[in-house]
Amino acid sequence: MSDCTQDVFRFPSPNRRKLEVSFNGQNITSNGGLLLIREADRLLGLTEKISKTIPDPRKPEMIVHSQVNLLRQRIYGLAAGYEDLNDHDELRFDPAFQVSLKTDQELASSPTLCRLEKRADRKTAFEIHKIMVDTFIRSYKTPPEELILDFDGTDDAVHGNQKGKYYNGFYGHHCFLPLYVFCGEQLLVSYLRPGNSGAATHAWAILSLLVKRFRRKWPDARIIFRADGGFFKPRIFSWCEKNNVDFIVGAPKNSRLLDLSHDLLVEAKKQYEATGKKQRIFSEINYSAARWRKKVRRIIVKAEHTDQGGNPRYVITSLKGGDPQYIYDDIYCQRGDSENRIKENKLDLFSGRTSCTGWWSNQFRLLLSSAAYILLSSVRRIALAGTEMAHAQCVTIRHRLIRIGGVVVRNTRRIRFMLSSSHPWKNIFFHSAKKLCAG
Repeated sequence: MSDCTQDVFRFPSPNRRKLEVSFNGQNITSNGGLLLIREADRLLGLTEKISKTIPDPRKPEMIVHSQVNLLRQRIYGLAAGYEDLNDHDELRFDPAFQVSLKTDQELASSPTLCRLEKRADRKTAFEIHKIMVDTFIRSYKTPPEELILDFDGTDDAVHGNQKGKYYNGFYGHHCFLPLYVFCGEQLLVSYLRPGNSGAATHAWAILSLLVKRFRRKWPDARIIFRADGGFFKPRIFSWCEKNNVDFIVGAPKNSRLLDLSHDLLVEAKKQYEATGKKQRIFSEINYSAARWRKKVRRIIVKAEHTDQGGNPRYVITSLKGGDPQYIYDDIYCQRGDSENRIKENKLDLFSGRTSCTGWWSNQFRLLLSSAAYILLSSVRRIALAGTEMAHAQCVTIRHRLIRIGGVVVRNTRRIRFMLSSSHPWKNIFFHSAKKLCAG
């Protein structure tokens, strides 16, 4: 496509006045709320700590853009909704990005940012994960009584010839299979795995590392491992029992479980036929398998019957006592919220943009998206608590508080952001800014 040299476009006017549009407004930005991201980063010290984990082979006298500013440019860009490196060929002139990075000069181009991604290695990924966990720990002013760790994997579609790309029969395409760990809305782990990995691959090792770290800080906290049926692994259950970690995990159906819950399934069917409405009956059974070495574990049973027929579900847990329906509905099913958090990372923070040729560069991109998520979720947790946006998704925070149009005026004495006077969420913006700056 040829370069456009037109400066002004005239629209048909509904009255006598001419209607013209041009792009000569000079220092106008579409990212006036980016300062909120900068303040969240200042509170957490996230990008500064990540920068220290990445080797910088450049000669100091030749450096134009510091490594920490390269990270900030990339992570802030993801938080603001710019998923591609190419976006920064224009964003480097954006005054809001420049002010957020504390400079008046043009920022780095896409090739410079690409070279940053190639510096990451195994050690970098491990150290960044340590920073993510430590950031989570510092978010608590007092020791928590309970931590529920949600483990879940997802597909990351791959369209090139990247290392680790495999066809996954469950998802029906070539992909990576990253593993995520959340505690509430806070992200602890985003671990890239090859597409032919099992759902629970390396989950036990990651769980072990997390538990050891939390026990050093909070020895009395109760820790619960929660996951779907893909993580039904006796090795994990045995480790949890030996290390005083509770678990609640989906249990795949098998003929023995169906036989043990046969009477419940029949009763649910009878009630449905009598009422014509969906029926759910909850109970529990003691279950053992030959490979468990006579170990008996608790299985929660949900005998459900609808107009589609029987729909039994099973959950294995080490939790003692408690009504089976409460354990299923109010504890196990709440793991669905972690799936929403994964969707935020994939759809809103672009964690699926793993198109680098190198494995560790793709893991690094996944972590960059995770860092952007941590900053946006910190704005939600710290600045938006008690407001109508206390539970807003990241994309909503971006559209309402980050992507704000305004004029930026810079001189030797001050920098002024003159944002739209008709912005509908300006009160929440000021509330958030006050919270973050006072943090």
